[in-house]
Amino acid sequence: MLQIHNSLTRRKEPFEPIEPGKVRMYVCGMTVYDYCHLGHARVMVVFDVVYRYLRALGYEVTYIRNITDIDDKIIRRAAEAGEPMQALTERFIQAMHEDSDALGILPPTDEPRATAHMDEILAMIGTLIEKGLAYVAENGDVYYAVARFAGYGKLSGKDPQDLRAGARVEIDEAKRDPLDFALWKSAKPGEPAWDSPWGPGRPGWHIECSAMSTCALGHHFDIHGGGADLQFPHHENEIAQSEGATGETFVNVWMHNGFVRVNEEKMSKSLGNFFTVREILERFRPEEVRYFILTSQYRSPLNYDDEHLEQARAALTRLYTALRGVPDVASETPDASVAAPFVERFHAAMDDDFNTPEALAVLFDLVREVNRIRADDPGAAAGPAAVLRRLGGVLGILQEDPELYLRGRADDGGLSDEEIENLVQARIAARAAKDWGEADRLRTLLTEAGIGLEDGPSGTAWRRGA
Repeated sequence: MLQIHNSLTRRKEPFEPIEPGKVRMYVCGMTVYDYCHLGHARVMVVFDVVYRYLRALGYEVTYIRNITDIDDKIIRRAAEAGEPMQALTERFIQAMHEDSDALGILPPTDEPRATAHMDEILAMIGTLIEKGLAYVAENGDVYYAVARFAGYGKLSGKDPQDLRAGARVEIDEAKRDPLDFALWKSAKPGEPAWDSPWGPGRPGWHIECSAMSTCALGHHFDIHGGGADLQFPHHENEIAQSEGATGETFVNVWMHNGFVRVNEEKMSKSLGNFFTVREILERFRPEEVRYFILTSQYRSPLNYDDEHLEQARAALTRLYTALRGVPDVASETPDASVAAPFVERFHAAMDDDFNTPEALAVLFDLVREVNRIRADDPGAAAGPAAVLRRLGGVLGILQEDPELYLRGRADDGGLSDEEIENLVQARIAARAAKDWGEADRLRTLLTEAGIGLEDGPSGTAWRRGA
C-alpha cells in the first residue's frame, strides 16, 4: 500500500483518498517574474512523478498547479523592465511552459491564475472578516489575526509565542500582532489594483492559493505539495486562512520536497551559484536533468554539480543501450512474465514514499535481465524490455527511440550524423577487406570524437558519448 510522509504528522502514513479511486492534489507553482531555476524544476519533476504514479495505480487524479501572476516581485520586475505587468507575466508563463515541456512534465489538470480568481479571493477575505479572523487596518490593508486561529503552527511545528519574540513590524504596516499577515494590500500609486469592499488594492500571496485550491478542489482535499521553503509561512498561512474560512480540515497529506544545493551549498543568487533550467539545458539533455533529479529521494537535499549530471548521462546511456534493437511490443506479452519480480520491487519502492532512487536501482536490475535474455534469444527480450519502458514511463524516462537517443545531438560542434555514418561504413569495409590497421585507425578516430561503437551480429551501431 502506498505510504506517504505527511509533513503535518511528521511520519509516513498509508494513503487513503477522501473519495475512493479519486485523488485531488494541489501544488504551489511559479511566481512568474523570471525564468525557472533548478529548484522550480525539482518541484515540477517531483510532483509530475507523484501524478504519474498515482495514475499508474489506477487513481483518477485531479492535479492543480497554480500560477501566481500578481505579487510584489512581479510588480517590481515589471517596473524595472518598463513593461506592463501582464506582458511580463505572459512572457514568463510561456517560458515556464517551454521548460516544463522540455523536461517531460505532464500538463496538470488545470493551471489557475491568481488574477482570474479575484472574486473568490475577495469572498474568502470577507468571510474571514465576518468570522472575526481578519480585520481592516487603519491604512486600508486587511490582515489575518493569527492569535484568533487556535491551530497556528501545527504544520511547521513553530510556537507562535516563540515567533512573536523574534518578529518585528515594518514602519508602514498597521497590523495588531507581529504575526498577522496581509490578506489585502491597499493600492499604492502606480500599482495595479482591483476594487474591493475595503478600497482598491490587490491580494496577499497566501490568500491567492487558499482561494484557488478550494475553488478547484473543494474545502477538503487529499494532497498539497510544494518546496520545503514554502512550509512556513506560506503553507502554514494557507491552513489558517482555509480552515478559518470553511471550518473544515483543509488538506489530509502535506508533501514538501527538499532544497537544491550546488556543490554542497544552498543555491542562491547572492552566492553566484544560481542556475536556470535554460542554462543547464544548454549543456545537458532534458532527460539527463530529469534523471538526475530522481536520483535523490524527494524529501532529501539535491546536490547539483556537473559530475552528477555526467553520471545521469552515463546511466541513461546504459538503460537505452539495453533497449536498442529490441522490438517495441506491448508489456503484457507472455515473455514479459519474467519481469514480474522487478515490477513488484519497483512498486514496493514507489509505495515507500516515492523512493525513486530505489526504483531506478530496480530498473538497472531489470536491464541485466534483459541483456542476459537477449544474449541467447534477442526476440525473447522484447517482453521484459517493454516492461522496462513502461516502468521508466512512470518516472518520465525511457520514452524516446533508443537509437535516436543514443545517437544524441549533433549541435555541439562535433561530427554530424552523416560524417559518423561515412566513417562507420569505411571501417566496416576495412574489416571486410581484413585491413585491420585501417579499421583500428577509424575506430580510434571515432572514439576521439566521442563516438562509441558496438559491433554485433546485425552490424555496427554507434552512439555519441563514448
